[in-house]
Amino acid sequence: MKKKWWQKAVVYQVYPRSFQDSNDDGIGDLGGVLKRLPYIKKLGVDVIWLNPVYKSPDKDNGYDISDYRSIQPKFGNMEIFDKLLAEAHRLGLRIVMDLVVNHTSDQHKWFKESQKSKDNPYRDFYIWRDGKEGKVPNNWGSFFGGSTWEYNEATKQYYLHLFAKGQPDLNWENPEVREHVWDLMKFWLDKGIDGFRMDVINFLSKPAGLPDAPNPEKAEFGSVEPMVADGPKLNEYLREMNDKVLSHYDVMSVGEMPSSTPEDAIEYTGLEAKELNMVFQFDHVTLTMNDDPRIGKWNDQPVKLVDLKKSLSKWQKALDGKGWNSLYWNNHDRARVVSRFGNDSPKYRVKSAEMLATILHMLQGTPYVYQGEELGMTNAHFENLEDYQDIESLEAYHQLVEREQLVDHDTMMRYLATESRDNARTPMQWDDSVNAGFTNGTPWMRLNKNYPEINAKNELEDQNSIFYYYQKLIELRHNSDLIIYGNYVELDPEDEEVFAYKRNYEGKTLLVIGNFTDKKIKRNYNIPEDKRMVIGNYKDSYSENELRPYEVRVYEY
Repeated sequence: MKKKWWQKAVVYQVYPRSFQDSNDDGIGDLGGVLKRLPYIKKLGVDVIWLNPVYKSPDKDNGYDISDYRSIQPKFGNMEIFDKLLAEAHRLGLRIVMDLVVNHTSDQHKWFKESQKSKDNPYRDFYIWRDGKEGKVPNNWGSFFGGSTWEYNEATKQYYLHLFAKGQPDLNWENPEVREHVWDLMKFWLDKGIDGFRMDVINFLSKPAGLPDAPNPEKAEFGSVEPMVADGPKLNEYLREMNDKVLSHYDVMSVGEMPSSTPEDAIEYTGLEAKELNMVFQFDHVTLTMNDDPRIGKWNDQPVKLVDLKKSLSKWQKALDGKGWNSLYWNNHDRARVVSRFGNDSPKYRVKSAEMLATILHMLQGTPYVYQGEELGMTNAHFENLEDYQDIESLEAYHQLVEREQLVDHDTMMRYLATESRDNARTPMQWDDSVNAGFTNGTPWMRLNKNYPEINAKNELEDQNSIFYYYQKLIELRHNSDLIIYGNYVELDPEDEEVFAYKRNYEGKTLLVIGNFTDKKIKRNYNIPEDKRMVIGNYKDSYSENELRPYEVRVYEY
């Protein structure tokens, strides 16, 4: 495999509105990111992935874009963006931006024109259909609840929106749409950005005829994801993107791909694919899905370790030497890792956060650290519905509790406390001052109550903190071809308490052992005498065959 810079890189994800406010309006902004660049640099990462900073009416926190070439005024302006980019590059940090082109905002000039009349030049930029027998064109259910179709009175047709009704889907069958996308990508790449993370990029190609979705549960709507994921022309579109744009720049391209399989990923990221560098797959994070498909992602049950190992191992083995994966536990759309996969109690939060980080960072792929993960930030544990702002969470409450009455209020509040995207979106916890040092104004969203204890100031003052542990993990990757390129061998896949695996490369072996429980357990991995301990989350030495609660050890021999 030809070695690329992004294979050795570690990415730090910044959700700007929750990162740092620089003008006291309560909303994080680009000036705040600029101010905190030294902190990000200190962690040791190579790349910053910025969530959308484009102009947007903010129906879905920036994922509904009204102008791809302007900065959201709440976040600053192009002058501040250019300063941020220049300073990041001066510090040796690259910047990757979110590319959201499955849909636009309904406030985008293209859609404003498109909805005016059936013969408008922009009509075919979106997906319009007649109704069927006075109803919507098909039974597809939106990811945010309700139908994927919204009626337009002026033209007596419906437009498709996989997400919110303010996010109409672009018609990628139209070559004009594709040319506009290539142009806007070049606009940012010519500014000097270092790549794109592409939002739900495998939803671009819709099936011919837009047939009904299977609906065995006889729910109000059928599941849209299997209908639109990895559609018939996706490879064609991605190859065209690579040919027209990406191949002309030395940049990183990451495709967010719900439902994709390892085989799909090899198709998109393989050496001969000429499409993308790596995928963001959802296999391991969707293990939390409810058993009742009508309820979807909403659940409060823990993930079984055996299932988690099976999922991660499947991707490690399948992509080795053939494709490239993104490694992540959480992001702006997922609950906090230490709460969802670990133990966020005061007793075990630190050890379980470090153990989970090690298990992930010793795998093959490009690791992503989501802001606050390096501090061990936890889920928000909000108690009132009024505390939630996320459109997905609120729509789910209205649909599951009020409209369909599938769950009661208390159950749904538990589900939200476990799975809501707002768990990841509470403001960054910088210190123990008012509003955690995030803003001097009124924060756009409630802070997590535990910020006086869990914050960057405390972490940076403690050499044994999670922050410095992450720093060591990142440094290890930078200096080890074994970690980057080694193959993967899973050990004891049916063990319900320990995640253990080996990596092998050029005659060297890395052994990674993690205890996923809060108790002492014994295991024997026949570790050779000439091994050396690479990293572990307990300082003192201990019996080689005994693991303490949430202990992780990495040996090389």
